[in-house]
Amino acid sequence: MNRLPLEGKVLKENDRIAAGLREQFVSHGILCLNLISSPGSGKTSLLERTLENFRPGEKVAVLTGDIQTENDALRLSRYGFPVKQITTGGTCHLDARMIKRALEDWRVEELDYLFIENVGNLVCPASYDLGEAAKVVVLSVAEGEDKPLKYPSIFFKSELLVLNKIDLLPYVPFDVEEAAGNARRVHPGMEIIRVSCLTGHGVHEWAKWIERRRRLVGAPEAAPA
Repeated sequence: MNRLPLEGKVLKENDRIAAGLREQFVSHGILCLNLISSPGSGKTSLLERTLENFRPGEKVAVLTGDIQTENDALRLSRYGFPVKQITTGGTCHLDARMIKRALEDWRVEELDYLFIENVGNLVCPASYDLGEAAKVVVLSVAEGEDKPLKYPSIFFKSELLVLNKIDLLPYVPFDVEEAAGNARRVHPGMEIIRVSCLTGHGVHEWAKWIERRRRLVGAPEAAPA
């Protein structure tokens, strides 16, 4: 009986903290992106490709969430940028309080980019604002073309769809145009980038999208997605 009021209270408190984070990010000119996908869609591989495109010394940091283990943080720390693992201990998403706590011992004002790798899940993370400038949903071609229709909330709230692992297209029955059409049925005009982290295809386009999005930080278009 009390489930809905309690859930509303939790989300309201989350939104309050997220608004404070967003204000902090915008005031310091930080682009914060929240990457969301099913488990195994390739978020960590995409971040590896992303980090290797930055020059040493650039002001980049990563927060990566997982239910258990610090494996993703260990992979990403090889690129020389600050990385912190947020282990949720069973919670199926990151929330704004977790992000705020993780940033407490970092000099956030010295960053230009903050990437958040959310817990592998297309449902729960859609409900939680983390103060990001944009949500980015990652879908691999090893999944179904109907994922946008099955999980419309996250596709509707995301500004960009990264269609990942396209190097597998010769080997899997995946219709790229159908997947793109389904995504745009949920979110008309949604931007879509096709990427292979194995071959590097599309990585430059992804990097250009990040840079364009960074130039919008502080502009009206940078309001929460």
